[in-house]
Amino acid sequence: MPEGDASHRLARAFDNLFVGQRCAVSSPQGRFARSAELIDGAHLTSAHAVGKHLFLGFDGGPVPSWIHVHLGLYGSWRFSGDSTFVAPASIGAPRRAVTTLAADTGEWIPPDPVGQVRLRLRTAHGVADLSGPNRCELLTDEERIAAELKLGPDPLGPDARLAAPEFVRRVKSRRRAIGELIMDQAIAAGVGNIYRAEGLFVSGISPMRRGDRVSANRITILWDHLCDLMERGLEGGRIETVDPQDAPVPPLEGDLEASRWYVYHRTGRPCLRCGTPISEKLMQGRRLFWCAGCQH
Repeated sequence: MPEGDASHRLARAFDNLFVGQRCAVSSPQGRFARSAELIDGAHLTSAHAVGKHLFLGFDGGPVPSWIHVHLGLYGSWRFSGDSTFVAPASIGAPRRAVTTLAADTGEWIPPDPVGQVRLRLRTAHGVADLSGPNRCELLTDEERIAAELKLGPDPLGPDARLAAPEFVRRVKSRRRAIGELIMDQAIAAGVGNIYRAEGLFVSGISPMRRGDRVSANRITILWDHLCDLMERGLEGGRIETVDPQDAPVPPLEGDLEASRWYVYHRTGRPCLRCGTPISEKLMQGRRLFWCAGCQH
């Protein structure tokens, strides 16, 4: 499942390529057709993310309308456009970009939708196709605000560093394992399985320790690490958490993950810092990775 950095990267792409432009909005698959009709031809006025949730704002009606998208496990945006349209090929589950040029003029032609496209946004210069999302819905401004209020602090949000006290409060008020808590989007918006494992590792916190039994200072350190790691993922376009001084040189044969992650997907392999074999168990149905030697 894409984590919060992917949603923020999407918001940047829409802000750069679609905001301020009139959009043809359609639902080739048909499941979003009624909502698409309500905003077809409207201008996209804003794009922002909160955690794993993307919000696209449109004018053109009596009240602002927002498309709310959560990609889930299988959702993906596919982008295509002319030479002025510079965007990632796709964000989310892997998809192949499609670019079509007219044989006689060489001008860009919007490609036909590929697969089950829930939502298509098209301008004069490019298209964005959404397939397989967990959620795609049209909201009023009040509904959008209510949806955002259900989410916890976002390590990539505005003034994220100032949100540490609220994160501490939410963690310490629960008697559940901290490995469960930071995957709860009402505690920290945008943290997924990779950032959970890696954030807890670099903070030295056992994922089994109860939230109310972790000191405020350690939880604050965890928050700062989550902000650092997710900012690195946002700017770099991929999740890499290993500090260069810890990365094996040359890369370990049969353990390429060790060049990117400390513990995630490294079950049974030696910890890069202490040599203890990395442990794995299921926590709330998701694979959890940690180092028993470094995390307490």
